[in-house]
Amino acid sequence: MIISIYFCDIPKSYAIKTLSLKLDDSIFNETEVVLTKIKKSRNRYINEAVDYYNRINRRNFFAHKLVKESKLVREESLKVLAEFER
Repeated sequence: MIISIYFCDIPKSYAIKTLSLKLDDSIFNETEVVLTKIKKSRNRYINEAVDYYNRINRRNFFAHKLVKESKLVREESLKVLAEFER
């Protein structure tokens, strides 16, 4: 199923993009059921979902970067800790 998404009535400070979105039928149908219950537009719902997913991924990227960088400085940190203990 192909859905065209159009954004309007949004402040000019936002750049608006028009998308063609392909959803599996089951996802589309479930979304439509949810939308009728929460009384939110499809556009707003999809915008919020993508924003939420972006925030989750950004947090995951930072977490992986922190782990990687922590491993890079681990040996030096242990040396400094040993000096402080002396």
